[in-house]
Amino acid sequence: MNEITASIDQLAIISTQMIELAVQYSFNIFAGLGTLIIGLWLSGRASKAVSSLLNRMPRKDATLTPVAAAVAKYAVIVITIIITLSQFGVETTSVIAVLGAAGLAIGLALQGTLSNVAAGVMLLILRPFEAGNWVETNGFSGTVKEIGLFTTSIITFENVFISIPNSSIWSATIINHNKIGSRRLDLDIGVGYDTDLDVAEKALLSLARDSRVLDDPAPVFLVVSYDDSAITVRLRLYANFDDFFALSWDLNRQLKSVLDAHNIDIPFPQRVVHHKGATDEGAI
Repeated sequence: MNEITASIDQLAIISTQMIELAVQYSFNIFAGLGTLIIGLWLSGRASKAVSSLLNRMPRKDATLTPVAAAVAKYAVIVITIIITLSQFGVETTSVIAVLGAAGLAIGLALQGTLSNVAAGVMLLILRPFEAGNWVETNGFSGTVKEIGLFTTSIITFENVFISIPNSSIWSATIINHNKIGSRRLDLDIGVGYDTDLDVAEKALLSLARDSRVLDDPAPVFLVVSYDDSAITVRLRLYANFDDFFALSWDLNRQLKSVLDAHNIDIPFPQRVVHHKGATDEGAI
């Protein structure tokens, strides 16, 4: 009888322990699932918050917004997974160590690719150029179409598509022709030695009355050099980059007509040759 009573008591103890364990694990399961659901919801909110913040910035690159939003989303997801695993009794220190080792292995295997990603992030942050800028780098010249995490796309003036690794651009010299917004235009022409320079100045400055010419800095007339057959003079002015090329072509087209209107000759190269022992009349 005592043995039966003892067995019943032992079964009762085991049942109580099983119930306690079931309650405990049920709580951990529900807590883990709740953490996972909340974390996934927060990851979406974080992505939208980052996108909204960047969209309100007056100066931003279109490529930066989706990249930053994705980084914020997946960072929250990784943290959520680690917290969820801890709810199930998994040692998170080991998980973090495994993730670190895996990240190191992947980083070594993709060293070249990751260098392009790092260079792409730096290009997006420091912004030496933007989509639509005319740049020269790595021996290529053209308009930037897109700045990606791995490569930057450029369309040349011959309408040729070029994809350049970001690491190559980051380590090279970058020339951005329209970063400032305005450019200087020098219009040089050779005039005859019998030309009145005041008249030449008046003629060239009349070209600067074009509405596309900026008032600050003001256009100036310069005497550049005294060459063999002509005096080289220069009209220096500034224009917005969007007007630069059309203005340059138009002024070059108008230049001869303006000089003709002021009776200014454009001399062709000539040379006076004297024969040794010849008289002045024998000079050629």
